[in-house]
Amino acid sequence: MTAASDARGARREEILGAASRMFARDGFHGVSIDELGAAVGLSGPALYRYFASKEAILSAMLVDISERLLQGGRERATAEPALDHLIDFHVDFALDHPDLIDVQARDLAAMPDEDRRTVRRLQAQYVAIWVSALREVRPELSEEDARAAVHATFGLINSTPHSARLSRPAMAGLLRSMALAGLTEARIG
Repeated sequence: MTAASDARGARREEILGAASRMFARDGFHGVSIDELGAAVGLSGPALYRYFASKEAILSAMLVDISERLLQGGRERATAEPALDHLIDFHVDFALDHPDLIDVQARDLAAMPDEDRRTVRRLQAQYVAIWVSALREVRPELSEEDARAAVHATFGLINSTPHSARLSRPAMAGLLRSMALAGLTEARIG
């Protein structure tokens, strides 16, 4: 890569970081392109050198996190015990990226249809990895019951941005133990 493309990539990441914080705080529709530009030291219209539109910024952000989750899930699913590694990965992601979780939950509908379908497809693949790992531990579960349990676990873990905050290690430990207990010990179905 050239220095120019490295600088362009770094600037795009800076814009995405500022956008995730601002969209999480004020919502996608509550942030103007001028406000976003000012947050990164550019005029609003100068952002169009990096992204075609404000919707393109949102799409880049949410497709990227969905791809990162899927890739991370695939990597963790090869380790034993896969379910434990998946839980650790998702807890760390939630604690490290609460803004992205908020934006995903609130602003997914603001994405163009094609990008929203891409995010949903990537999410479905990520869920399938978890369902497979859970059914290895609990083979008595139907796929439908395992999927419901996985979604409930995501709800627990992804509520982190709205939880009373403990220290990061204490919160991580609490979420890990609750997620593992819920998936392995709860009556499901």
